[in-house]
This record gives sequence, C-alpha cells and structure tokens, in this order.
Amino acid sequence: MGVAKAWRYSGGVLVLAKSHHLNHKHNKLKQQKQQKWVGQDHHCWLWQPAETAVVGGGGQRRRISWTVVCGMMLFVLGLISFFTGHIASDLEWYSHRIVKRRLWKNKGRISSGPVDIWKSKFSKFYYGCSERSPYYAPPTRQLLSNGYLLIAASGGLNQQRTGITDAVVVARILNATLVIPELDHHSYWKDDSDFANIFDVDWFISFLAKDVPVVKRVPDKYMRSLEKPPYTMRVPRKSEPRYYLDEVLPILLRRRVLQLTKFDYRLASDLDEELQRLRCRVNYHALRFTKPIQDLGKKIVMEMRKMASSFIAIHLRFEPDMLAFSGCYYGGGDKERYELGEIRKRWATLPETSPDGERKRGKCPLTPHEVGLMLRALGFENNMHLYVASGEIYGGEETLKPLRDLFPNYYTKEMLASQELEPFLPYSSQLAAVDYIVCDESDVFVTNNNGNMAKILAGRRRYMGHKRTIRPNAKKLNALFLKREKLPWETFAKKVKASQQGFLGEPNEMKGGRGEFHEYPSTCICKKPFKFSYLDTGNQTVTKSLEYGRNEEDQGVHNV
Repeated sequence: MGVAKAWRYSGGVLVLAKSHHLNHKHNKLKQQKQQKWVGQDHHCWLWQPAETAVVGGGGQRRRISWTVVCGMMLFVLGLISFFTGHIASDLEWYSHRIVKRRLWKNKGRISSGPVDIWKSKFSKFYYGCSERSPYYAPPTRQLLSNGYLLIAASGGLNQQRTGITDAVVVARILNATLVIPELDHHSYWKDDSDFANIFDVDWFISFLAKDVPVVKRVPDKYMRSLEKPPYTMRVPRKSEPRYYLDEVLPILLRRRVLQLTKFDYRLASDLDEELQRLRCRVNYHALRFTKPIQDLGKKIVMEMRKMASSFIAIHLRFEPDMLAFSGCYYGGGDKERYELGEIRKRWATLPETSPDGERKRGKCPLTPHEVGLMLRALGFENNMHLYVASGEIYGGEETLKPLRDLFPNYYTKEMLASQELEPFLPYSSQLAAVDYIVCDESDVFVTNNNGNMAKILAGRRRYMGHKRTIRPNAKKLNALFLKREKLPWETFAKKVKASQQGFLGEPNEMKGGRGEFHEYPSTCICKKPFKFSYLDTGNQTVTKSLEYGRNEEDQGVHNV
C-alpha cells in the first residue's frame, strides 16, 4: 500500500490516502494546501488535474464536494457488493483504517483531550448483543432431558445472581431440566427471601424456554418414584464444561435428580461464544425483579430526577464486613482492630495480611472522604446530586461527614422512600435489589471495591450502552492520598485524572480475557455498522449517513 490508488470521476481524480502517499507535480501552493488538508486524517478529495478542460465558459476550475463523491462511490460499491457478496476495492480497507485511527490508534490519543465525565463519546459505536446464532440447538423437552438439576446459591444478592446465571449455563451443558434455584438463608445477611420474593419466576421460565427447560419444582410423582433421595455434591470453583460432562453428567444420568451446593463461581469465566451469550441473556434479561421491587426502585429514581436531570450513584461498600474481609486498617486504633478482627474470624480460611501492604496493592476500599475527593478532582462540582447505596457505614455519621461536606446533595433510599421501604427492611437482598435498580439507572455509577455488586453492575452498564462507570484505581490513588496535603489542588486533580485513565468505563477497556466475564462481557458487546456521520472531519461534520458492510457481530460471528 505504498502508493495510493486513484479512480477517475468526471475529469477528476478521487484519492483516499494519507499525506505521505501523495507525490504529485503541482505548484507549491496547491501542494501545501493538499498536504495540509489530507494530513489531518483519511478523507476523500477531488481536484482537477492540469490537463483537464475548464468548467463552463469562465475557465474556472471547481472543486466537487468530497461527501458527494464518497456517497456515489459507496453507492456503486454497494451495488457491486450486492451482486458479488464482497467489495473488492481499497475503499473498504481505508474505511476500516479511518475508524481504527480515529478510535483505537492508542490509549493516549483517546484520553489526551478533555474527558466527558458524564458520558463516553465512544459508546455510540457499540451495543449489547446476546442473540442466539442460527446454529443454536433448540432445548430438549423436559421429559427427554438427562434429569433434574437442583441448585443451592450462596452469599448475598449479587453473589447469588452469578450462581443463578451459571446454573442455567450448566443445565444447558448437561442437557438437564433446571429447577428454580434455592437462595442462601444462612449467610452473613440472614435473609429468608426465596427466589420468587426477588425475581419474577414466570418471566424467568418463559424467557429461557428457548435455552433450557425450567420448572418450579421436581414433579411430586417423579420424586416418589425415586429409590434414593437426590444426590448432593459440590463442584470445584471455576470448573470447565468438560468437568461437568465427565464428572457430573454420569451421576445425573444415574440418579436423575442432582443437587449442586454452594453454587457461586463454580463455572469457568472463559466459555465458547454461545454459552457466554446465554450468560448475558440470563443476567441482563431473564433475571427481572418482582414488580414491588421495580416500583420502589423507579420511585426513587424519579425522586432523584425531580431534583436534578443527572445524578451520580455510589456503591460506597464501607460496611464492617467488607472492611473486615479486606484486612485493611483506617486509623481507628485498638477499637477498630478488635471490632473488625472479631468479624474476620467468621472466614476461617482468610490468611493473615498486612494492612499497609493491602492498601499499597490497591485492595482496600476508599474511605467516603477519599471517594469524594476523587470525584471532585475528576470535575464533579459540589452541587451534584449523589445517591449512596450502602448498608451500615463503619464509623457512622462521623465517617460520612467529609463526603457530605464535599457533596451536600446526598441521598439514600431511606431518605427518599422511608414509608414505602418499611416492608422490605427485614430483607437485605430485597433492599440490595432496590439499590441495584437506582445504581443501574444513574448517569454515573461509582464503585468503591471489586465486589459482586460492582462487577455485576459494571458489566450490565457496559452491555446497556457503556454508561459511565467509574472504578477507583486504588493502587495509584493511595499514593496520591498519602501526599495530598503537600500537593496544590490543581496538581492533585491532574494526577487523579491521569490515574483514572482506563478506569472510567470506556469501551476500549473491554478486552477479551480481562477479568471476570460478569464484569467484562466482551462476547456480548457488538460493534455498530460504520457510518461516515460518526466522523468529525475538523472543519466540517458529515451529516449524511453512508453505511457500508454488515454487522457480523450481531450474527454471532465476531466480537469486540
């Protein structure tokens, strides 16, 4: 591709190239104008060569709009593509180069300019996709399946959510009938809620009808015919599909009813495309909250919208159990060490850690004050409205006061819907579901740890249009907070912005194989068909949408 190709058109020449591809014998002034215009990026350009005839009687040479020429060329090439199935020209190659240079040249190019802290300007190029491919096999009928699969999910709401999602995929792998999962009633939160108290059961069953058969319970007649009670087993964490086929399926075939206990993160993160997209259909579509939970969540969102057109939601996650689990220390002296140490004893397998070492490694949640400083440094003004999703904050109002001072417009679900919230108060998972809805609907979502709710919501917001999601780069921010008093605010803010590059929920953070699939659902993020209207030409914006190609990602062929 050392020399750009050219096409003849109406006595002119259509050139699609970089400036270093041009080597024409024009006068010096015209050559400088050409190089200056073309050098900015890839564009279509039309000019009259020296030997062409003049236009009209005045002898003036007239430049034809490059948008018109590009449009006509793409129309012709579109006809060729329609009849031949492929655009056999360098225009397709150059068009891909346009998008690649403008969007993905390098991280520095994307982040060098001012960042819109409310919305990613690149989100319009992508959308969530989880459609079944044409080769997706239909599910087996309940009576013809290999047996009934019982699942006992564990943990809090979002940990259970990952288990439920993976349970559907395992049922698909085993060609089994899935029984509505049982939720954990004995965890730290002591919540007696069942699946039907949190999720719409009928919707769950009907939505997954084309994937796996799902029933509310094993038929009584079938249970009475069993010679032995259901077999119970626990599979290793992050087991591959092959493990389920080799170790679990034979037992299911022999016993016909099998229960998998403590089912959380028991399936590998990296699966084939069809199974990954099934995960997305379950997590982002099939798991729909009950109407009372949805109504309360929507009411709180409406209350926030009445006060401000845009608002930030923060999952503060500064509860005693989180701090105890992290093994971090926040300066509370012997009282803090004792209280968190007692809570930490409930995890018998947790290793001894160095609080200072954990903080330097970025494993500790930020304090509410540090979260507020980060947001102010990123550019959020103190009149912004904050919704804080949190349980009991360790240290109470004394811990929250610095954040409230930075952002006086501070709200929680208890403040916005105290009466409507009363029926839900005994059930921590249902309260967490309300927070989930409000955080999902927020304009900006800020996580303060890498826990289950943070991962699940970050993945969902990427799937739903790459809504702005900020995760603190705790490792780098910790060093800044230690020397905060020694830095001028302008310097501190500049360093915070630099530290947060790659932690703002931009599409280019989505890379296959990065982290847990629930947080980075790369298989379920598709590219939109390219439009020239997406491009900013500098002096002129192309307003006419000229599409080309087909969105193969939506057909299950490629992913980001």
